Amino acid sequence: MGRVAGVRIAGTGSYVPENCVTNEDLAALGCDSDWIVRRTGIRERRHARPDEATSDMCYEAALRCLENSNTKIDDVDLIIVATITPDRPTPSTACQVQSMLGASAPAMDISVACSGFTYALVTAAQFVAAGNAKNALVIGADLMSRTVDPDDKKTYPLFGDAAAATMLTACETDSTSDDSQASTSSDNESRSDNESASIPNDGIISYQLGSEGRFGDLLCIRAGGSRKPLTPDAHAAGDQYMKMDGRAVFKWAVRVVDESAKDVLRHASVDPEELSLLVLHQANQRIIDSAVSDLGVERTKVFVNLDRFGNTSAASIPLALDEAVQAGRLQRGDLVLMSGFGAGLAWGTLLMRW
Repeated sequence: MGRVAGVRIAGTGSYVPENCVTNEDLAALGCDSDWIVRRTGIRERRHARPDEATSDMCYEAALRCLENSNTKIDDVDLIIVATITPDRPTPSTACQVQSMLGASAPAMDISVACSGFTYALVTAAQFVAAGNAKNALVIGADLMSRTVDPDDKKTYPLFGDAAAATMLTACETDSTSDDSQASTSSDNESRSDNESASIPNDGIISYQLGSEGRFGDLLCIRAGGSRKPLTPDAHAAGDQYMKMDGRAVFKWAVRVVDESAKDVLRHASVDPEELSLLVLHQANQRIIDSAVSDLGVERTKVFVNLDRFGNTSAASIPLALDEAVQAGRLQRGDLVLMSGFGAGLAWGTLLMRW
């Protein structure tokens, strides 16, 4: 568990490819439209053009974020891209985006799949809160349509392509703690009154990052790395595509979202009814419904765009945030709970004052 005071999101921006692929469009592949909606809630998703790469989507999302946050590119001093679909193994996608934007800033990728954005946001927040960055551009982007086997009728319909960005910057702290910069705390359900008094009122009020790597094979791409190069035999076996044990991952996700969300809220001494918005990784409507039921959050406070974009991996949370901002559903001072979960298996949940 941890906290990072003195940071805020100054603006957001997103990009989705123009090509909209509906469930009916996938019928030619043998996919059942009704089954997709019933089991996942997804009705359509976006697929990138053949000449479009992850960095291209990042660039477009970044431009929108810069404009919406009124930030000049020369003032950006950190770029982090969360992605598992880089343009190439090296250089990093972040470095390519830095070049495309004409920025003068350190840049790096974070590879934690569907929880990648929460990891990237917490990482950037440490830089900003410590005074080592003033404006951190945090992008979540994945081009998932090229990672899934089109012949896998249960997995291929789930994923889409997108990129979304946030501008993280410093703000005046409103913390009751003596230390108003980044601080961490171990989880302790029986905190004393003195410890409760140190909870900040701004920034990332509470967060939890976690992983259970022993379950990694439940959601993985078997070939293409140093463990198993993408040889002709591996390619013929389809090992370049993502494999997922859907039932097992579903059960894990339901458990992790419930436990981590409650941990974060407890750590922050915040009741679910105090939340202004709940933004979960857009993987499956049933997972979202389960979390809403377990937490007791009003459904009107839950943001869902899964039906229109499917699972966009690291892009899903920032894409939802940008749409929420554009729809007027997030205002300064609001409490928003975000939770990402997926391959690793890994998760990241955080409570932030907008």
